[in-house]
Amino acid sequence: MRNDGKSAPGESRRSGAPGRGFLLLLAGILGAAGCAGTAAERRSPNPSIARVVGSDTMEPLVHAWSEAFMKTHADVSVRVEGGGTRRGIEALIDGRTDLCAASRTMQANEVKRLLDSRGFLGLSILTAKDALSVYVHPENPVTGLGLAELKAIFTGNIANWKEVGGEDRPILIVSRQPNSGTYHFFRQHVLEAERYGESARTEPNTEAVVRAVRADRGAIGYGGIAFGPDLRHLSIEGVAPTQENVRNGTYPLSRYLYLYAAGPLEGAVQSFVDWILSDEGQRVAADAGYIPLWDVAAP
Repeated sequence: MRNDGKSAPGESRRSGAPGRGFLLLLAGILGAAGCAGTAAERRSPNPSIARVVGSDTMEPLVHAWSEAFMKTHADVSVRVEGGGTRRGIEALIDGRTDLCAASRTMQANEVKRLLDSRGFLGLSILTAKDALSVYVHPENPVTGLGLAELKAIFTGNIANWKEVGGEDRPILIVSRQPNSGTYHFFRQHVLEAERYGESARTEPNTEAVVRAVRADRGAIGYGGIAFGPDLRHLSIEGVAPTQENVRNGTYPLSRYLYLYAAGPLEGAVQSFVDWILSDEGQRVAADAGYIPLWDVAAP
C-alpha cells in the first residue's frame, strides 16, 4: 500500500488545479502486472455511483464531502456507510465498496489479502489531517497530560485523577472498539502496543465516546478533533490539539485520514476523489472541523 510523504500536500497546493493533487499524492498504481482484468470486474457496477465504507471518525467528513459534491454533480450518487476502518477494509477486499475511508494505515496482512482478492496492492490517498483529541468532562480541572501519564491511565496503572493533579475521583476509561482505526492508532502511538486496562469501557463510535465522557465527571476518552466541542480537549505534552498545531506537526497525536482504493480509479469515483483534493473539497473539510491538507482561502 503506497503512502506518500508529507511533501505531497504542499505540492498539491502549489499545483492549484483540481484533480492534479490526486496525481501528485499517488505517483502511480501499485498493482500486479497483468491483473487489471481482476480489478475491473469488481468495480462498481454503475459508473455513476461511488461507494464509500469505513471510518466512523471520517463519516461526518465523507457525508459533508458527498453532499457538497452532489450539488454540483447531479449525475453522480455517492453512497456512504460507517462501521469502522476495519469494516471498510473488509468491504474493499471483498469488492463491496469502491473506496474505504480509514483513520489508520492498512496492515501488511490486509494489503496481502487485497492483492489476493482484487489483483492490486491498492491506492492510498491522503485526504485531510486530524488530531486525535483526548476528551474529559468540562468540569474536570485537569487541562493537560503527558504521553506517559496518558499511557498509564489507559493501561490501568493510574486509576485516580489525584495522581495527575486532579480531584480525588476514580478515572473511567472510555475507549473505541477494536474494529476502529482510532482504537489501533491510540494503542500504537500512546499505549506502545500494550493492552488497554481491564476496566476500560468500549463504545461503538466517537459520538458514543463523547456522550459517555459528557455524562461522567471522572471519564476520559479519545477521538477526532471535530467531535465533542463542549468537552475539554486536553493538551498533550503541553501542546493543545488545534488546527495550527496539527498542521505544523507540534501536536503529538496528529494523523492523516485516508481513502483507499483497490485499483485504478475511473468514472464517478475518480471525479469524487479529484474534487476532494481540490480547494473546494479541502474547504469543506475545514468547515466540517477537520484539517485540510493545505491552506485554503474562502471562495
